[in-house]
Amino acid sequence: MNPFWEDEIAPKLLDGKNVIIAAHGNSLRALSKYIEGISDEDIINLEMATGQPVVYDFNDKLEVQSKNKLG
Repeated sequence: MNPFWEDEIAPKLLDGKNVIIAAHGNSLRALSKYIEGISDEDIINLEMATGQPVVYDFNDKLEVQSKNKLG
């Protein structure tokens, strides 16, 4: 997940663009683990509802400032 974040997502966010990602729950869980800094022990407790959009806001260092589940 790290190369996908570094090569595809992060540069777009740093350019001020919005990025939408649609993927399987396991891929989204791995991405959330990476960007939120969730531990291996805690990731098993992360609930991800099917089809529920999640919006992240980042600062200029790409640190998560807020996370909102829609719907």
